[in-house]
Amino acid sequence: MSHGARVIRTGVSSGGPAAPPPVTVASSSAGSDAELMDGGYFRSCAGMLKVAQMISLLIGFISVNNSSWTDYSAYSFFQIVTMCDLVMILFFYIMHIFRVYRKLTCVSWPLAEFLHYLVGTILLLIGSIVAAAKSYNITGLVAGATFGFLATILCVISMWSSYKVSCITQSTSKYH
Repeated sequence: MSHGARVIRTGVSSGGPAAPPPVTVASSSAGSDAELMDGGYFRSCAGMLKVAQMISLLIGFISVNNSSWTDYSAYSFFQIVTMCDLVMILFFYIMHIFRVYRKLTCVSWPLAEFLHYLVGTILLLIGSIVAAAKSYNITGLVAGATFGFLATILCVISMWSSYKVSCITQSTSKYH
């Protein structure tokens, strides 16, 4: 699981002798195993993307929940999918922050997260399409479907970036 590209400055320049790298910069950007939380994940692209997904799912859920709707099956499915996705994204977010994936190595976390995004994105897309089709121009239902589509796009971006990073990492590590 990638937390984004990290640059560690070493103080080496092409014009002069190399100075020893400052210890504080390397340890603060890489993080040590003794730390409880990964502070860098909060500011990483993957971390901010997960927060944006959770916010859009929550707004979509609240918009649909507070609207008057007549088609119970369509909107209850949308509510269930948004809440399940939100809980799973929160689970993976907490897992990254507290570095649980380092302690539980029996699970392939990149594969688990990729499969969650695959299944969750398909269900969220179906729920958003049905919610948009059954909205009957009621403002809250249209807003809920819109935020459902936004969350779907954000999930596709997360899935694509994690797949891209894992494929590049695997292909380059095989030959080096």
